[in-house]
Amino acid sequence: MAKRLEYSLIKGITDYVIEDTEEARLQHERPLHVIEGPLMDGMKVVGTLFGEGKMFLPQVVKSARVMKKAVGHLIPFMEAESKEGDKKNAGTFLIATVKGDVHDIGKNIVGVVLGCNDYNVVDLGVMVDCKTILDKAAEIGADIIGLSGLITPSLDEMIFNATEMQRRGLKVPLLIGGATTSRAHTAIKIAQHYDGPVVHVTDASNASRTLLFNIRSGDWDARLLAELNVPRSILPEVRDSSEIYGATDPDLFGAAIPVAPSVGDQQGA
Repeated sequence: MAKRLEYSLIKGITDYVIEDTEEARLQHERPLHVIEGPLMDGMKVVGTLFGEGKMFLPQVVKSARVMKKAVGHLIPFMEAESKEGDKKNAGTFLIATVKGDVHDIGKNIVGVVLGCNDYNVVDLGVMVDCKTILDKAAEIGADIIGLSGLITPSLDEMIFNATEMQRRGLKVPLLIGGATTSRAHTAIKIAQHYDGPVVHVTDASNASRTLLFNIRSGDWDARLLAELNVPRSILPEVRDSSEIYGATDPDLFGAAIPVAPSVGDQQGA
């Protein structure tokens, strides 16, 4: 079953994904575990192939559509499960696809997963300008802001958002995700513009794991860096020099690629 889902995701085939997803649901304790397990495992393969140049953006978009269909089948079961349990409030998470970008499949999956992990998710949708994002964050008292994008110009828009967050004096964590984002770009080009925690997140399950930290504590970024085995003392160097991003220690960074503090393996969103 897991291999069939992986094949469907890699090839962008939707024909039998509902049947395979339902079979997976019956084999797992919770529907969320299907997303965090076989579906995310399949998307990680897609992300790896994309990173190696063996898949291209149109193919990744097709894979994401398969993922969307599978998740869509699971949502009613997760909603029913949520109604049965005691709803806790882990924090308010504001997420949006940045201005100029209409891609939202990965963003939507992140929202579903975090909603199932007791976060109050406020999704502003696609093509959202910086002012709208930050005004809404102030209005709802967002604990975390997540920016998503698929196309290359979105990277510059994320830099602008980080700069504006700094200008407004925000301190909340900023999560960056999307197929064209990377650890290196997040640290070199985005983190230098914002003094709050900036983390590159590679997929929905890792976004959830990232947010398991107490986001209201003063040592949020220090605890996150401890989880990633990245010493806090390197951050000034990270922001002033690109030399560190050539490091290839798999125990430190998880992959032999240009790196910066991140959670998970390379993944498109």
